[in-house]
Amino acid sequence: MLKAVILIGGPQKGTRFRPLSFEVPKPLFPVAGVPMIQHHIEACAQVPGMQEILLIGFYQPDEPLTQFLEAAQQEFNLPVRYLQEFAPLGTGGGLYHFRDQILAGSPEAFFVLNADVCSDFPLSAMLEAHRHQRHPFLLLGTTANRTQSLNYGCIVENPQTHEVLHYVEKPSTFISDIINCGIYLFSPEALKPLRDVFQRNQQDGQLEDSPGLWPGAGTIRLEQDVFSALAGQGQIYVHLTDGIWSQIKSAGSALYASRLYLSRYQDTHPERLAKHTPGSPRIRGPLFCF
Repeated sequence: MLKAVILIGGPQKGTRFRPLSFEVPKPLFPVAGVPMIQHHIEACAQVPGMQEILLIGFYQPDEPLTQFLEAAQQEFNLPVRYLQEFAPLGTGGGLYHFRDQILAGSPEAFFVLNADVCSDFPLSAMLEAHRHQRHPFLLLGTTANRTQSLNYGCIVENPQTHEVLHYVEKPSTFISDIINCGIYLFSPEALKPLRDVFQRNQQDGQLEDSPGLWPGAGTIRLEQDVFSALAGQGQIYVHLTDGIWSQIKSAGSALYASRLYLSRYQDTHPERLAKHTPGSPRIRGPLFCF
């Protein structure tokens, strides 16, 4: 039994996506004709054994989001639920905060996907790699040139075992041409290091004259607090892909992501493409010009 978690962030994030996100929440902004996160949900629903898809973020559950969730459940015949954070908790804090919901039913493993990525989502290949060699963390990686790599999390791997030996988020100098795609497969045991970070944050932030939990203890950054800390300890591995991938951080990158998805629609979703009818104008040349 498998689950998937999609990290959708919240209104305080994605400022580079403005003004497009003023009217539509960024996760629901159309990319290649459908809401951005529908591509993620479609990919998760195609994995055999998928039982539930959870969205985690700090958007208010307004009418557009509620309607999208209801439509997704009907279309994919899967429970699709939204879990709202009480505050922005980082890329790992929501996973720890909602750990009971994620682990309910004792899943074998669970995927974690950042909402603002475009990919062909090789989830079945990641699952096969995980089952062949089980470890708490499996990261999807791809390659970038030396300049581009500085904008992402960089991975140094053992080329024979694919263990992550070193991880640096947005390094100031070149580390590796392998970058983190923001798509993961975690074992249930992966939540234990998140618990350790939470407890350490609580101890570091607790004031002697302030009873109760330090509010910032729940903020956990997967990349810096977990991946960088555990690299080289036999717990994190990388699965490399040569498929399509890009981040969606701005209006321009949304256009590029649409181009990537549309290039695959002839094989994956031909029903979404406009069909030529006799007598109608023909579209010639590239779909997009840059």
